[in-house]
Amino acid sequence: MTEPRTPAWRRRLALLLAAAALPVAGLGVLGAGPAAAAPADDVRLNEVVTTGSVNDSIELYNKGTATVDLSGWVLRDSTSSKYTVAAGTTLAPGASRAFDVHGSFGLGSSDSARLYLADGSTLVDSFSWTSHSAPSWSRCPDGTGAWSRSAALTLGSANDCAGSGGSSTPTGPVAWPGSSAVTTADGSNVFGSDLSGLQQEGGVLWGAQNSGKLWRLVPNGSGGWKPDTANGWGSGKSLRFTGGTGTPDDEGVTLTGAGSAGGVYVSSERNADSSSTSRLSVLRYDVSGTGSTLTATREWNLTSDLPSTGSNAGLEGVTWVPDGYLTGAGFKDAATGAAYDPAHYGAHTGGVFFVGVEGTGTVYGYVLLEAGGFTKVATVSSGMAGVMELSWEPQANRMWVVCDDNCSGQLRTFQVNGSGAFALTAVYDRPSGMSNINNEGFTLAGADECTGGSKPVYWSDDSNTGGHALRKGSITC
Repeated sequence: MTEPRTPAWRRRLALLLAAAALPVAGLGVLGAGPAAAAPADDVRLNEVVTTGSVNDSIELYNKGTATVDLSGWVLRDSTSSKYTVAAGTTLAPGASRAFDVHGSFGLGSSDSARLYLADGSTLVDSFSWTSHSAPSWSRCPDGTGAWSRSAALTLGSANDCAGSGGSSTPTGPVAWPGSSAVTTADGSNVFGSDLSGLQQEGGVLWGAQNSGKLWRLVPNGSGGWKPDTANGWGSGKSLRFTGGTGTPDDEGVTLTGAGSAGGVYVSSERNADSSSTSRLSVLRYDVSGTGSTLTATREWNLTSDLPSTGSNAGLEGVTWVPDGYLTGAGFKDAATGAAYDPAHYGAHTGGVFFVGVEGTGTVYGYVLLEAGGFTKVATVSSGMAGVMELSWEPQANRMWVVCDDNCSGQLRTFQVNGSGAFALTAVYDRPSGMSNINNEGFTLAGADECTGGSKPVYWSDDSNTGGHALRKGSITC
């Protein structure tokens, strides 16, 4: 239902009193320098109010270093209705500005706020929710942090990140940040059950199957994927431990900055030929040959360094995070107690491997040495009952931690915080168009596939529900 409206003069007065940056005719924003065509992603949605005395209001924040001309920029809800920012409106660096959009559209209890450039089609930022603000949906830190409910209304000024409910830690899940629609992305019964980890590499999708198989998939011409028929990949390739024996129960798959040319890395929780015993390993495979079987060129057996788990509750996910991000973000090495220094270690592929343990719901970061040794440098609690997949998204510098139907398909994102530790930045529900199925794999397309402000994402369903193991959705770029 539409919320009762406060008289327009009171609402506008409240906005003016809350605003820290007031427009002056002919001068834009007080204290602002000349407006510039700054990068679009410098301006972000920062606060949304859907109910109360100042309902239907959206705040923008400039996280960049240059004043931005917002003339003609467009705000929308989940519909095609729009609010157009007046000509001459600018936003100074570090400033926020609220817009009363009630004359153009209303913000409901389950809705979205979307920001577009003046062309009306280039999406800059979006935020979706499934319940009214109480009183405010706010971002902490301003412009860059996660969304959560704030106890204070702060339109036009810094968000209340220290108040009740306004910390940088999300208080609960929000709607999936993309389309609610999900479609199947494979043919009928191509893989059967047990397809688990996924990793997209441009026009190739790598898939790990629990039965000891690695798949190389290519586009099927209909927006989905099919097995590559070249070089022996048509039925997937069987995996073996180093020495050519055993069958890894492989669950996750990832690549380093070298791509598949540098080897494909798989996480395994046990040797399927001795299924009652845990063997928590990361294995590397050379995928350049044409044979039907791949033997690991290196194994990092982490079993002795990790908590004991059931043999079928071990390493479910693996992802690689580059040293460049870690050092730039001030990541703190748990092994040394100091800032992470890649030079402290020997050759190690230029990054840290993060593995997710299903049985504990915990993520661990490891430097895996080319010589075969390893060092644990991070322990991260996911806050979920189990971890089924990990995926690093370079475009947004965030690590996705994914649960299956035991957590209703919830997904969480983590980034390095001011203390140098990986911390929770967002909690997302699965898209509403996807049933609560046994998704054990998740991967995101690269920035090169962004079209109209969104890009594809893929899930793999271990149970092959309805004869399909791959599903495709979208996420805002």
